[in-house]
Amino acid sequence: MEKPSYIRFIRSKVAEAKIILNAACAVIDDGTGRILLQKRTDNHKWGLPGGLLELDESIVEAVRREVKEETNLDIEPTRFIGVFVNPMMRWRERDEAEVICFSFVGEVVGGTLRINDDESSELRYFGRDELPEIHSVDNRQTIEAYFANEEHLIEGRRF
Repeated sequence: MEKPSYIRFIRSKVAEAKIILNAACAVIDDGTGRILLQKRTDNHKWGLPGGLLELDESIVEAVRREVKEETNLDIEPTRFIGVFVNPMMRWRERDEAEVICFSFVGEVVGGTLRINDDESSELRYFGRDELPEIHSVDNRQTIEAYFANEEHLIEGRRF
């Protein structure tokens, strides 16, 4: 039996008021320096595979689940990149949140790359010099930190 969505539960209590949410994402490299991005169906912009944590789910469980849901890939987080904050994420027109994102490098350990949900319209690897517009500040900061080979960052600063 599938667990009820924590986000739907919270939204049933606070409607569209701005809330704080936790997320996890993964930078997945194809071995040639290109990283996997997904084109989102909601805003038609690109971002890293990942998403929001559910209640009683660890950050690592969330990144594995979200990557699987979106790409059909099984990953193992191999390196922590950092924590990045998106002060204003908006879904639909009025569903707003401050998103705290935990970012990892993910190694593919199984699965075959394919669109696996209705949140993605395209999956593609991009090199550093060919990146498209990235949909959120936390994803942009994660990608920048990855290519700069930085790790253990909070809002772009070492700790």
